[in-house]
Amino acid sequence: MALLIALPSLILPPTQGHSPELVTLTAILLGCFVFAEYFSTSPSFLEFRDARPMNRCRFAALAVCVFLVSLLTRHEAAPTGLTALTSSLGHLLAQGLDIAFSPVRLVQLVLPPDLSDPAVELARRATAMAYTASLSSVLVFGLIIRTGRWPQRNGPFNVWINLPLFDPTTGGDVVTRLQRDARLHIAGGVLAPFLLPAMVKLGSGSMDPALFANAQLFVWAVTGWAMFPAMMIMRGMARLRVAELIAVQRRSFALDDELQTA
Repeated sequence: MALLIALPSLILPPTQGHSPELVTLTAILLGCFVFAEYFSTSPSFLEFRDARPMNRCRFAALAVCVFLVSLLTRHEAAPTGLTALTSSLGHLLAQGLDIAFSPVRLVQLVLPPDLSDPAVELARRATAMAYTASLSSVLVFGLIIRTGRWPQRNGPFNVWINLPLFDPTTGGDVVTRLQRDARLHIAGGVLAPFLLPAMVKLGSGSMDPALFANAQLFVWAVTGWAMFPAMMIMRGMARLRVAELIAVQRRSFALDDELQTA
């Protein structure tokens, strides 16, 4: 996690980097937090700690997204062979995803009107690259759920360990609550790519030009816009799966009781 936070600083040219002290402090704090969550007996915030590879999928998707967007941003100031290849791939993705109501089209609607053409193209390519990574992570996790017997292959699923923010003793039936929360997360993840640009448009009319003056801020803004919806959808998918397992276990127990009674 610490390396992920520092990744844009390592890729971007020094003239485009943010304060190294702030980046280092943030990386250390997040690294300590993740270490404490994984090695404590009672987690406080991090979900699905023992239900791998969900968190690994999320981390890998986030790392890939940050890496690719950082390379795209670096290409504008210090091009290399790798950044040129990434930029070409971003161009192809932007051309393919530039359809009505797509994130590539939406980002163009909230860009400052006086933004230069290279900056507009960078925003298009970065958005296309980031959303390709986020959608791929959702598809991969969906395949893991259906073909990899997640989360049973890791042993019994402990709700308290893997869902520390979920209290199964309050609020009604556990399965109903999990399904409701899951559907809300999935719906929110699907709507988020459209709602965030709409909020920007209604609020200030366009993105802050300072976003494009700070390369690291641009990288994290694009990554957050793409990965936040994917994280919500994956969280909803995971909760639906847990609700399904609990329902199956209930039916199994009910059948056993009927057989014993008979």
